[in-house]
Amino acid sequence: MSHPLPQSLLTHLRTDAWEPSVRRDAWKEIAHPWVGYEPMPGVPLEAEMDILRGSTCATGSMRSSAYDMRTGPRWQRPEDMVVISLIQSGEMLPGLDAPRAAGGMGLCATRRAGHFRWTQGTRYAFIALRHCDVQAALGREPPASQSISTARCALAPVLASHMNHLTPLLRQRAQVNDAEYADLLDATRALALLMLRNLGRQGESSDLPDTTESLHSGRRAAALRFMELHAHRPELSAAEIAHGAGCSRTRLYEAFAARNGTVMDALREMRLQRARNLIEQSQRLNVGAIAWRCGFASPSGFSKLFRLRFGLTPTEWHLHAQTNTTG
Repeated sequence: MSHPLPQSLLTHLRTDAWEPSVRRDAWKEIAHPWVGYEPMPGVPLEAEMDILRGSTCATGSMRSSAYDMRTGPRWQRPEDMVVISLIQSGEMLPGLDAPRAAGGMGLCATRRAGHFRWTQGTRYAFIALRHCDVQAALGREPPASQSISTARCALAPVLASHMNHLTPLLRQRAQVNDAEYADLLDATRALALLMLRNLGRQGESSDLPDTTESLHSGRRAAALRFMELHAHRPELSAAEIAHGAGCSRTRLYEAFAARNGTVMDALREMRLQRARNLIEQSQRLNVGAIAWRCGFASPSGFSKLFRLRFGLTPTEWHLHAQTNTTG
């Protein structure tokens, strides 16, 4: 029996959407397509998942009753995946390895044989990446299962902070539109691969002097991702951006200074680029509305900044864009 997933970039799934007689098979097919899945005997299947899917990556969070999960060639799909998971509550037992409790991060290659047990009520965030992309980032074949130490891998805490912030964002459909979710998915994939490249260099001499640079890159990427989501808010501050990136303001300033820039310069440029795109797409220009949508509290202040950056006022830019379109 087929249980098709709704065609949507972001989907919320609950097991109670299916009748008990088909619930297990439906949940296996839709929520666990890359692995073997079996609820624990005597434990009613109860789970929910928010998942954001793209062509090369999926990310989301899940809460579930206890279950066993197996990986290996038996369940391999044409595009097998490697999954990064972050335990947010509960516990996961990866075969004979030490248990992973809340805060624990790990990596699992679905084409390799493995056995995992998730305890009752466990909630975790995950990022599923293509095996070939992970292999290229690590510089080696991904292991069947590997714990990722946030103490040893410089970028693991940045990715963990991102995943924790992502979980509630996936439930804020009224505040985040499809384009923003698509950009968020791209940023998540980029940050995950950056972390894996850093992880792949562990134990090599080149890793030690590059730790600070990697931290700067990760913090800057996390900050830019947060700014993309909140640039429309005029009151957005460096302190909020630092909190959103999971670091202090000092570390945030250092990350942008390493690229010869500042946090607020980057935010202003992001807002101006967004405003320029809106001006070019608008049939009728409303400078005040565009300024507010892009995070500028003052239309006159916005117009001055726009002219300073692009050499024309918003009105002049709009007329120029319209002329080029009709011509």
